[in-house]
Amino acid sequence: MPMYWKIKYWKDDDKKRAISRILRLRQYIMTHVPQRTASDTLLLATWNLRDFDSNKFGHGPRLEETFYYIAEVISAFDLVALQEINYDMRPLEKLIELLGPSWDYIATDETKGSSGNQERMVYVFNRNKVQFKHIAGEIVLPKNELIQDAYQAARSPFLVRFQSGWFKFNLCTVHIYYGDMAGPGYTRRVAELNAIAKFIQERAEKDGENYILLGDMNVVNPTDLTMQALTKHNFILPKDLLTSNIDIDFTSNVGRDKHYDQIAFLPRKNEVILGTSKNNAGILNYYQAVYRDDEALEYYSIATNRTKWPSNDVDQELYFKKEWRTWQMSDHLPLFVELKIDFTEQYLEGIQKEQ
Repeated sequence: MPMYWKIKYWKDDDKKRAISRILRLRQYIMTHVPQRTASDTLLLATWNLRDFDSNKFGHGPRLEETFYYIAEVISAFDLVALQEINYDMRPLEKLIELLGPSWDYIATDETKGSSGNQERMVYVFNRNKVQFKHIAGEIVLPKNELIQDAYQAARSPFLVRFQSGWFKFNLCTVHIYYGDMAGPGYTRRVAELNAIAKFIQERAEKDGENYILLGDMNVVNPTDLTMQALTKHNFILPKDLLTSNIDIDFTSNVGRDKHYDQIAFLPRKNEVILGTSKNNAGILNYYQAVYRDDEALEYYSIATNRTKWPSNDVDQELYFKKEWRTWQMSDHLPLFVELKIDFTEQYLEGIQKEQ
């Protein structure tokens, strides 16, 4: 759990507001995310943490309480792939400090170029549950698979080997070029995702290990060419692993109409199995607990920078919902899965059958 002791020394109004929202968020997470276990399951998530935390677009900066809300969200999981972490590492290190001594991270260097936006890819993980297995690198595509005139992906995919319990896996996080919904920008978006998915598929076929591709893939919808770039390379999606008839909404943008964020699997046989919790895959919509729709006027009164805020109440509420709060938390919602990591029974039963 995050380290909250500093809140004790905040001003009374800030303290009261933050505590009430943290408690509300914890209750919301408790009912929407499976409980973390010691050794049975792994809670894996991906989250585009919007422009964390440069304030180069002037809608912030993030309030002190926001860091605590973000830490609370991350601490609900065991391993989180983060995108849009900026070149300045101090906000990330502040977040890790809030998470506590059992948490660690692995980050890329910043991506140069206009498309890269000086972003880093980062894995944040609880060392009590997840072990880094000493392999990490940014993927460089072979020359014959370069993406149109872009040569490489807009932001270098980041592949790291981890282990949790019995489960060994290679995790590759991406932030795919956005572009447009048509024309050259869209073509590049599809081509980039296709090239990376093909690369991972060929690697999995060669070494026979578990691979998971996750992150902000800018997938438009389940039938779009962006999704087909995954499925034609044999990636399995959480919805394909569900054994119940529960219809889960996997739209991950704040507007809840896009499937931008994805977790896709190329598994060894019987080694990617969802946990048994009823909510073993889904989206965590933290705006049901913090920075709620009805809190616009309260935050206008304490916002550090009001230059972007409209002057009248109606427009302030709209700006709060569509813009301001997305630069506090994000315009993406975390996508998560619960995976089994204890294969003791299967292993022993296999030995028994050999007798």
